[in-house]
Amino acid sequence: MSQAQYRPPSECPVCGGALVVTRLGCRSCGTEVAGEFAHCDFCSLTERETAILRVFLASRGNLREVEKHLGVSYPTARARFTEVLVKLGLAGEPETPPVLTRDQVLAEVASGALAPSEAAVLLGSLES
Repeated sequence: MSQAQYRPPSECPVCGGALVVTRLGCRSCGTEVAGEFAHCDFCSLTERETAILRVFLASRGNLREVEKHLGVSYPTARARFTEVLVKLGLAGEPETPPVLTRDQVLAEVASGALAPSEAAVLLGSLES
């Protein structure tokens, strides 16, 4: 029977500081190694973020493939990929998000490429 695999927490539940890996163990023989090990930036990504990154890499950097895989519009795929870059500290200069009109947002929802919750946020920003 296999045990469920969980992602380790990255923040301390007491103070919110960054957690570090200090112990590794072998399931085969029970050997344990203790120390302070290097941080893994990719380990803090959620499953959704990891999936986006995998599709992006497998398609050799083609955001249109990410768009197809996610079933969302190109601007939404680009925004989600940018979120991954920000989380990894690779975003560079902040980009100005593409400006969609109210009709474009509604068309994206009607086609199923944009979730209603995302559309509500976009429409709210248009009204500001």
